[in-house]
Amino acid sequence: MNCIKLLGQPLMTRDLDRQVAETQIRIAVLNRHTVLGISVTEPRE
Repeated sequence: MNCIKLLGQPLMTRDLDRQVAETQIRIAVLNRHTVLGISVTEPRE
């Protein structure tokens, strides 16, 4: 849960290229958490 709270903080870097990289990392982390939280269902036979 601490990781999710950290994602809401403002960007730390001042350089635009580094801000873009930081944002992409945050998006990758959120996407990974989303994938881990999605349940996989299989049809019964």
